[in-house]
Amino acid sequence: MKKDYADFDITIPYGKRSGKVKTFCPRCHGQRRDKRDKSLSVDLDKEVWNCHYCGWGGSLNISEFDDSPEAKQRWMEKQPWYKPTPMRRQKPTYKRPEPRQTHGFTDKALAWFASRGISQATLVALHVSEGEEWMPQKQGKINTIQFNYYLNGELVNTKFRTGDKCFKLVSGAQLIPYNIDAIKGQSECIITEGEMDALSFIECGRFDVISVPNGANANLEYLDDFIEDYFEDKEVIYIASDTDTKGVLLRDELMRRFGAERCRVLEYGDGCKDANEHLMKYGRDSLLQCIANAPETKLEGVFTVSDFEESLDALFENGMQKGVTIGHECFDRLCSFETKRLCVVTGIPGSGKSEFIDEIAERLNMRYGWKFAYFSPENAPLAYHASKLIEKFTGKHFDRSHLTYPEYREVKDHLESNIFFISPKEDFRIDTILEKAKSLVRRKGIKALVIDPFNRLDDESDGMSETKYISRLLDKLTNFAQRNDVLIILMAHPTKQPKNKDGVIEAPTLYDISGSANFYNKTDFGIVVHRNRTEGTVEVHVQKVKFRHLGEVGTALFKYNLNNGRYVPFTNGFEPVWDNSNHLTEDRRQKEQDMFDAAQFDWDNLGPSDEPVPF
Repeated sequence: MKKDYADFDITIPYGKRSGKVKTFCPRCHGQRRDKRDKSLSVDLDKEVWNCHYCGWGGSLNISEFDDSPEAKQRWMEKQPWYKPTPMRRQKPTYKRPEPRQTHGFTDKALAWFASRGISQATLVALHVSEGEEWMPQKQGKINTIQFNYYLNGELVNTKFRTGDKCFKLVSGAQLIPYNIDAIKGQSECIITEGEMDALSFIECGRFDVISVPNGANANLEYLDDFIEDYFEDKEVIYIASDTDTKGVLLRDELMRRFGAERCRVLEYGDGCKDANEHLMKYGRDSLLQCIANAPETKLEGVFTVSDFEESLDALFENGMQKGVTIGHECFDRLCSFETKRLCVVTGIPGSGKSEFIDEIAERLNMRYGWKFAYFSPENAPLAYHASKLIEKFTGKHFDRSHLTYPEYREVKDHLESNIFFISPKEDFRIDTILEKAKSLVRRKGIKALVIDPFNRLDDESDGMSETKYISRLLDKLTNFAQRNDVLIILMAHPTKQPKNKDGVIEAPTLYDISGSANFYNKTDFGIVVHRNRTEGTVEVHVQKVKFRHLGEVGTALFKYNLNNGRYVPFTNGFEPVWDNSNHLTEDRRQKEQDMFDAAQFDWDNLGPSDEPVPF
């Protein structure tokens, strides 16, 4: 007998026999906070249903002769709305490397380690192994040293190193810090740039040491999964990176993520760029002394030239460097962004201010991997805001007829890791927003915070004049940006603009923002977005760039792409070049190509190694 909706606990409104209806989902309604939300869509003509919240779907049309769960699953998988993965992002499935022997080193390898100050006992304790491995740089098998990465006592990754410093991690395996199990529950830890440096500290008796898995790469996204359980309890974190340029960048990013107030930076002395070199040259006691001598956090707010000497020398040698750009030449020549800055954006209602901020966020994320946090109560509900961002990332209109489910799943996973929405229930005080943003800097590594708009922050003036209150709040935002190394983008509404003699509202200035001229005076970047409805264009006026190496005052002209919400540079007299490409797909293909290219070994350009092959 054919089943009815009641057999699935689905309630159809009385009297409805055809068409589409919305009702409560029996699978997730009991768990929903909003009990009024009818998330289950039922097509009475096709006799199918689908929940837009939990993803549950089904049909009355499954054969009465095969009503098994397997048959239902097969039928559902054929439906265009079927979602094989849940709406909430799942952790990826990682490949596990084969277990390796941690003994049987050749005499040649042991002699090399000994020359670097590392004993066989340390190698065994850290599960280091030796053996042949196929290396893409060599296009063949070659003897390697193998640094095995364990998590909760289980092998999850292996780094292979040849004698002439070619490296490889297991493809598809989880990226984790080396020796991560050793620091859990410890009050201190040491972070090094490489495994040899970690072994050096262990050789000295400091077992609370880890190494980043990918060298001096400042992309620390893999840390997100470990911050809460492994680092939040740390009172002191010693940064033991190399002293070269990349090592300094890694040091700065680690300090940004963990908070400079609990970080101490190791110095190795003249002639030593890392911990292993110091161990070889001066011995164990001296390396331990480097830890003891690591300076505590200096007196807050007091500096001498020596505190920023490296940065000063870099400026002297290389000059002032342009900031990050969004990839639209007409805008990039006027404005390039850097962290530790405040950017104020304004424009009359309906001008596209929030849309252009989203344009900045999407392009900086795709070009540089910047993660963004939003406090944007006017973009509620959050799903609406996410749908607009999805259009910008994918280049496609947000619906099932334009966006495929594989594309939809890919962009959702990307947003999960790169875009964060700050949305307190009631508390909209600036301190509350900044505290949550600070946690996102530490846990997720965000590089930018968007506050959209200013007037949705709770008024905490407490009898102060509006000018003084706004001045203090802008100072607080600037201080937060500098201390946490982020860019803050603040959207603020102007006062009501009068129409000119032609009945047209002209573009406002930063001085027209309601409340105070400090919106101009205290910002590093000042941007006005104005829609010219007569010409069908969007004018982006850069009205302030505080530092001349970052840009100049001027206007960039755009057309707005109704298909996906993107802004396209426009020159009068020329048809705009519409961009409807999927930026995520392009980025993935480029990374795959880069990985392929990196695996190709150019024997013709192989230069001599600066050290003999030791194993």
